[in-house]
Amino acid sequence: MSSISSVSGYGSYSPYSTIAAGGTYQSASQGASELAIQEKTKSQVNGLDAGSENLTSAKSVLNIEDGAMDGITDYLQSIRELSLQAMNGTLSDDDKQAIQNQIEQYKQGIEDIAGSTQYNEKNLLDGSSGNLSVATDNNGSETTVSTYNSTLEALGIADYDVTGDFDISAIDSALEKVSSSRSNVGAQTNGVDYALSYNSHAALELNGYQMDKEEDNSIKAYQQLKTQQALDSYQMTLQKRQMEDNERQSLMLFA
Repeated sequence: MSSISSVSGYGSYSPYSTIAAGGTYQSASQGASELAIQEKTKSQVNGLDAGSENLTSAKSVLNIEDGAMDGITDYLQSIRELSLQAMNGTLSDDDKQAIQNQIEQYKQGIEDIAGSTQYNEKNLLDGSSGNLSVATDNNGSETTVSTYNSTLEALGIADYDVTGDFDISAIDSALEKVSSSRSNVGAQTNGVDYALSYNSHAALELNGYQMDKEEDNSIKAYQQLKTQQALDSYQMTLQKRQMEDNERQSLMLFA
């Protein structure tokens, strides 16, 4: 009877929950260390996913900045072209004023872009926001997204006027400043793309590891289930035989 009791004690353990959960552990009773590893892996993957969302937002900021500065560059190029026309000594004062009127429209276009370029209510090109820090992964690593000041004042052309003495190098300096900002945007975009690629690869590796562990857990739980079923069947056989022996002994007693 002692052997029957030991079999019955094993039968109290059930791996059904592990199989039903697809190989994931639901409680420490199923495996404390395994559950801890599972939760740590899940935390790492969640952190990488959150970092990727942040990086995607950062990339949107950079794309907006680059597109806006491309428009500013076009305006500056047009102002430079008009400035070259204004350097023609055969033009009358009225001609130069007409050119300046067109330049003023372009200058207003630059100011409008600098003042209205935003992401999530943050101004990106008027110098008011400073650098934006973005958490990139599960470890809390950060990258910086720069904002810029592309107003007429910052570019040094707020008072640019071709109707009198003027220096076209002011436009060249403004173009150089915008070009430098765009180069920095390009470098930061490359960094964000690299971080996104790393996060995607790392999350894929961690998910693959977790899937392998879950498959191993399912196989282990299935093997335990089959062993338990075999032992339960053996227990029932022993109990049936004992009942048959007891019945025969009773018949022999009254024979």
